[in-house]
Amino acid sequence: MEQGSAREGVRPAYAPGAFSRAPADGRTRECRVPEQARGERARGERAGGERTGGRPADGEQARGEHTHSEPPAPRAVQRHSVRGQILDALRAALVDGELVPGQVYSAPALGARFGVSATPVREAMQRLAVEGAVEVVPNRGFRVSERGPRELAELAEVRALIEVPVMLGLARTVPAHRWCGLRPLAEATVTAAAVGDRAAYAESDRAFHRAVLTLSGNEQLVAVADELHRRSQWPLMSGPATRRADLLADASEHTALLDALVSQDLVVVQALVREHFAGADR
Repeated sequence: MEQGSAREGVRPAYAPGAFSRAPADGRTRECRVPEQARGERARGERAGGERTGGRPADGEQARGEHTHSEPPAPRAVQRHSVRGQILDALRAALVDGELVPGQVYSAPALGARFGVSATPVREAMQRLAVEGAVEVVPNRGFRVSERGPRELAELAEVRALIEVPVMLGLARTVPAHRWCGLRPLAEATVTAAAVGDRAAYAESDRAFHRAVLTLSGNEQLVAVADELHRRSQWPLMSGPATRRADLLADASEHTALLDALVSQDLVVVQALVREHFAGADR
């Protein structure tokens, strides 16, 4: 899961006999809700219909009933600033290792590389400096921060302290069909891992974790966890780049975790989440 990890060996993906996972080729697999959960959900829906005298649920139109159609909601206008695009490009370059730890980069040189002026690059770099990804070097530019294994291990420890108890709590309360709705996000990590796209994997990895933690309803927790997650994806000062086999092993943990959450297997959930973070500091 973590782009910055330097691992001596390759962690094997979970075999079907241990924890179920999606195929490595990224094909979407059907999410099956346990029979008991389906029965409880169906009984709840029938009970709701009886209480309302068989009337359709809110927002549904009864057959033959005429209602005034409401005007469609206005489409959201996508406004991507140049600074935002440059910030995304710089973050991808950090994850891919194109921006080398310890090296100093000037805003004009990076602007020429991206075909923009130095101003949006400088603004984006200032944002990365706030996040701790780079350091400001007066009259020269920005130095990519150098990180060692200890910092990565500390980030993994803090993330585990936050996410493990939250996921265990969610496993006890969130119904199976809600977890099935997150299947496409887990599959997206498999797709990115299969082609070795580290930047795409980093984005899909964080998107999956954000979606899981969002079910807690705690926006502050989601924001803090996402920032820690982003920092854990920056490359180490030295060491080999993350291999595709490592990405596939991490991606398989996402799909296996969903399977355990759907079946409410708390023992497997805890084991998977702890293994997930233990692999982050290797």
